[in-house]
Amino acid sequence: MTSTLAPALTVHRVTPGDAARMRALRLEMLADSPLAFLETLAQAAARPHADYRRRIVQASSGVQLAQFVADPAPRRGGSTRPGDRLIGHAGGTVLPEDPAATVVFAVYVTPTHRGRGVLASLVEAVAEWSLSAGRRELMLEVVIGNDRAVRAYERLGFEDTGVRVPHPVVPGLRELQMRRRA
Repeated sequence: MTSTLAPALTVHRVTPGDAARMRALRLEMLADSPLAFLETLAQAAARPHADYRRRIVQASSGVQLAQFVADPAPRRGGSTRPGDRLIGHAGGTVLPEDPAATVVFAVYVTPTHRGRGVLASLVEAVAEWSLSAGRRELMLEVVIGNDRAVRAYERLGFEDTGVRVPHPVVPGLRELQMRRRA
């Protein structure tokens, strides 16, 4: 399930070898968009590397949880240079109360790479994984007022369902639910 965005960029499901770079991306995500994710930068920074690795190992196979990353293309021999940073992420999971849909979560693209098709490629990787697991619908939630994200998801075919839910971490904030076919 690897898709090529450009000669120097691929989207792939995380592997255990991505753990350190995924930790760096997670910290960037939280610094850039603190309301979009379910933990604070301080909480994530305090978490041991072993916890990141364990989560990446869980998300690297199976049909209940997956994480996909936008990654600089591997160099000769299949390895990346130590300084290569991941530039995007999207995850997918299944909630027991809605087993026919994949919940898209923790979607992020590094600011310097936005508007280049990275978001679409990440969401499509989650959609392909969802379909391979027999789930034909994608669902996500966006903080009300994050109009840029809503417009980006609408361009990818998501529609506002009219459902509004409390933000899971920040009291007083609400999120809108969006869905589309996988």
